[in-house]
Amino acid sequence: MNRLPRTLLARTFLLISLLLSIAVASWLGLFALSEKLPRAQQLAQLVVSVVNLTRAALVAAEPSRRHALLREMDEREGVRVLPVEATDRVEPPSDSRFQTRMRSIVTASLGADTRFASVVNGQRGIWVSFHLDPLPSAAPTGANTEDEFWLMLPGSRAEHDFPWHWVIWAVLVLGLALAVAWLIVSRVTEPLRALARAARELGRGQRPAALPERGSLELQQLAEAFNRMSEDLHRIDAERAETLAGISHDLRTPLARLRLDTELSVSDSVARAAMSADIEQMDTVIAQFLEFARGESEALQHDGEINMLAVEAAARARRAGISLAYFPGELPPGPLYPHALSRAIDNLLDNARKYAGGEIELHTRLDRTGERLIEVMDRGPGIPESESERLKRPFTRMENARSNAGGAGLGLAIVERIAHLHGGQLELRARPGGGLIACLRLPGVTPPDTARR
Repeated sequence: MNRLPRTLLARTFLLISLLLSIAVASWLGLFALSEKLPRAQQLAQLVVSVVNLTRAALVAAEPSRRHALLREMDEREGVRVLPVEATDRVEPPSDSRFQTRMRSIVTASLGADTRFASVVNGQRGIWVSFHLDPLPSAAPTGANTEDEFWLMLPGSRAEHDFPWHWVIWAVLVLGLALAVAWLIVSRVTEPLRALARAARELGRGQRPAALPERGSLELQQLAEAFNRMSEDLHRIDAERAETLAGISHDLRTPLARLRLDTELSVSDSVARAAMSADIEQMDTVIAQFLEFARGESEALQHDGEINMLAVEAAARARRAGISLAYFPGELPPGPLYPHALSRAIDNLLDNARKYAGGEIELHTRLDRTGERLIEVMDRGPGIPESESERLKRPFTRMENARSNAGGAGLGLAIVERIAHLHGGQLELRARPGGGLIACLRLPGVTPPDTARR
């Protein structure tokens, strides 16, 4: 089963091709079968006619002229007549359907004592025995062999040229049928391929162009339903972003007043610092909400440099007080959403700072499969392998040492969304020696047809 084509177009075309090939082969077989029986009947009638004419000629001819008559028949028609000898070395003919049918017709006309051979005394041909004086039907086989003769027709009379012209016509018809089948199947599957491409774009968070609603009724209904679903999702996403932005904006106004009142009204420096920290944490959560709700709308940059974005992110991290070591690798330019990818790298570095501490490493490199990797490594407590997928979901945090920092649990969800936007994925795996490796895996310079999810 692994050797079968994977696409619907190839599988359907393969099945139709197989069906048409079987139909043409069956038609040729039936033609050959139906053609053999009439040809056997025609040859049998020829043998009977030649035997009867030869017998009549020999009986009517003077005995002195019989030898000349037989020689003339051999020279003109290739028909030889020889007396049957007891020492003749005879090879019987084959038991093919053609030969069996021919012998049965000849026997019915010449009598049951008629004998057949394919080779007599080393000479190959169509050999048939006959008597100058036909025996009664009740006479035993082999009686009165003195007037029994062999009549030999050339073997070419039983041969038949293969009908290559019919085969050529069959191949031409089959080729035309396969071309039409390919056209029909491609027209049926093209809307499905367009739907698959649009579904991949929708899964990456993009808004695909509306599918053309044409073709058969079922395909029109499918395209119409997908377009309506895409519009509904876009509207819901816009409403969600607008709602979250409004709530976040409304919350930031009282937060600004609280920050000002704290600075002016609270005399205790310790209490003032604690209240300011709480306000900053609330402001960070609101910023994450806004970032998650905003989504991505920038244009795709087809010659983006990951290393350039990584250098800028490393500089921002160091200015924020993060101890960072950057290890750039050889990466070819490729299609990127630069602002989104910069935000993803910032989130990974900030996540490592919050939950791990210590020195953080940022690596960029090319995988053996040609994929581009951005890896952020720390020496924190890490996360269990069973929790790696759950932590990528929005508003999800762990109840362990990696969750001692503030936030709404949207940092990794934002990175996961940006990875899908590029057709890649975010991997969270344990680092040898302790810690965590957050790997942003992006497609190579030539992106695959299907986005990695």
